[in-house]
Amino acid sequence: MPLYERERAAGRSLVLGVVLETAGSTYRKPGALMLIASDGNYAGLLSGGCLEGDLREHANTVRETGAPRVVSYDLRGPDDLLWGLGVGCEGAMNILLLRVDASNDWQPIAHFTEALNAHRVTAVGIVVEPRTSGRIAGEVILPRLVGASPAQPPLSAFDAALLDHASRGLAKWLDLPHADATLSDAKIFGLAHALPPRLLLLGAGPDTLPVVDFAARLGWKVTLIDHRSAYAQPSRFPTAERVVHSRPDELGGTFETRGFNAAVVMSHHLQSDLAYLQWLAKTEIPYVGLLGPAIRREKLLSDMGQDANLLRPRLRAPVGLAIGGRAPESIALAIIAEIHAFVHGSEGGPFSSAVG
Repeated sequence: MPLYERERAAGRSLVLGVVLETAGSTYRKPGALMLIASDGNYAGLLSGGCLEGDLREHANTVRETGAPRVVSYDLRGPDDLLWGLGVGCEGAMNILLLRVDASNDWQPIAHFTEALNAHRVTAVGIVVEPRTSGRIAGEVILPRLVGASPAQPPLSAFDAALLDHASRGLAKWLDLPHADATLSDAKIFGLAHALPPRLLLLGAGPDTLPVVDFAARLGWKVTLIDHRSAYAQPSRFPTAERVVHSRPDELGGTFETRGFNAAVVMSHHLQSDLAYLQWLAKTEIPYVGLLGPAIRREKLLSDMGQDANLLRPRLRAPVGLAIGGRAPESIALAIIAEIHAFVHGSEGGPFSSAVG
C-alpha cells in the first residue's frame, strides 16, 4: 500500500490498528486493519471517522514507547459521556495498536505485502497477552510455509491453526490446546490476510473504463483482454494489473485463468463474445457476466452448442444488479455491485429488508 511503502522508504515507524473484538453495532468487525503514520495520515477505517482522531493520539504513544496497547471503546450507553464522541453506534470495540518498523522487520505488513504480490493466502499470529509463555506482547509470529521442504516435519498445532485461518479467511483468537509450551498459555490473535478479488474483463472498450475505476477503488486486481490493439493499451488503464492484446482464439493455451473470481464479457462484438464464452465455459471461473439483452444472450448460447451447458449455471446475463440508470458509469456500478455481492456471498438486496 502507498502509505506503507512511503513510510518504510523514509525509515519512519507506523502503527497498525487491528480490531480484536466487537459487540453490538460497529462499523468494522474483527480483523479490520488501519495503518497510522507519524504525520497523522492513515490508511483504512475502523469507524466512520469518529474514533480515528482518538486512535491517532494513542498511536503516538505506541510509536514513541514501542509498547503495544489495546484500546477499548464502548459506545453502547445512551449518552456516550465517557468518550464524548456522540456517534450513536451502539457498539463496543477492542483495538490492538502495534508499532511496525525495522525493529520487527515491518511485520506483519511486510509478510502480507509479499503474500499479496504472490497472490497467496496467509495468516499470522499476534501475541496480545503473553501470560507465562515467555513470549513478548505484540510479537508477530509468521507461519511456516507448507511444502517449503520435502523433508519438513509435520505441522505444529500453531501452524495448523494458522493454515486453517488462512484457508477460511478467519480473524479471531487462536485455540491452541495442544500447542508447544512456549505458546499454550499465550493469548494469540490469528489474523488472516484476505486476497482482493481478481476480475477479468474480456473487451477493453470505452465502457470498461468506469468498471476498472470502480474495481480499483475497491482494491481489486483487474486484467483486460482485447483483440483490438487500439483498445488493449496499458496506458488507458493505469490502475489495471494487466492489459493483454490477444485474439479470443489464442487464449486457450496461453492464458492462465486460475485465481480469477469473476469474468465479464463486454467486447460488443458478437463473434468475439461467442469465442470468449466458449473459452470461459471450459474454465473454472465461478462467475461469468455477459453484457447485452436477453435475446443476445440466448443467440450466443444457442451458437455455443453443448458448451452452453457448462456455462449456464455460472452465467449472469444481462450482467449487473438492477439499480437503474443507463449511463456507462451506472452500468459499471451495477456490474461491480453484482460481483461484489457474489464474492461476499450476498444476494445484493437492500439492508433495510435484511432480516435482523
